[in-house]
Amino acid sequence: MTPAAIAQAAQDLFRAEKTQEQIGLLTIANPEMGMDEAYAVQKALVALKIADGRRVVGWKIGLTSKAMQYALNIDIPDSGILFDDMHFADGSTVPKGRFIQPRIEAEIAFVMKAGLDGAATRAQALAATDYVCPSLEILDTRILRADPKTGQTRKIFDTISDNAANAGIVLGTQHHDPNAIDLRWTGAICARNGEVEETGLGAGVLNDPVMGIVWLSERLEAYGQSIRAGDVVLSGSFIRPVEARPSDSFHADFGPFGNVSIDFA
Repeated sequence: MTPAAIAQAAQDLFRAEKTQEQIGLLTIANPEMGMDEAYAVQKALVALKIADGRRVVGWKIGLTSKAMQYALNIDIPDSGILFDDMHFADGSTVPKGRFIQPRIEAEIAFVMKAGLDGAATRAQALAATDYVCPSLEILDTRILRADPKTGQTRKIFDTISDNAANAGIVLGTQHHDPNAIDLRWTGAICARNGEVEETGLGAGVLNDPVMGIVWLSERLEAYGQSIRAGDVVLSGSFIRPVEARPSDSFHADFGPFGNVSIDFA
């Protein structure tokens, strides 16, 4: 992709979020798009959002489970940026019309007390973590899920360009020392309107949610970025995304680890 094409894709995504009107697949308009081009579009999109007054507060890691990787025919996760206006309080309500096609995932969130400059080891990732807590991620897509003419579905490069489908985060109020808990066995029962939709364990995230932080540190080093002190990092979902419809209510029960909920108007 040319620099002009990258800038245009970012502008189109920025406008799509503002207008709530999805755009066509970038991988159809730009069939030569690869991983580097996708992250270049994401970087340009992030710059537009910062110029619009939004503040970066962390990172999200996506596509960490084998099931999702097999579905998209990839073998690595992806990452996106968290912004200050993505935060929703535990138990709050998402206003009607805030998102286009929202979905919910359950994750373990890491809140960092120190930065990680460059690729980190597992021990370094744990030492840099202030605490972990239950969380929900709200996904959305500013790109059509499938092309109406060809039926082609979104590729990983579309998702990365679209800030890894990131839209909102809900953090639980229960904080834990990650060294005191086996996060591989920390899981959740995710219910929509009182009915269980998905269950999963932290081990679904690269066999260990801490390794999500390690992977992110390596990915960021390759692109000249880093995790900062104070950042929130969503380590990756261990359940499939659940559609969030108007008037839906979500509750994720993490057992002794805590719980977190969100409603949709």
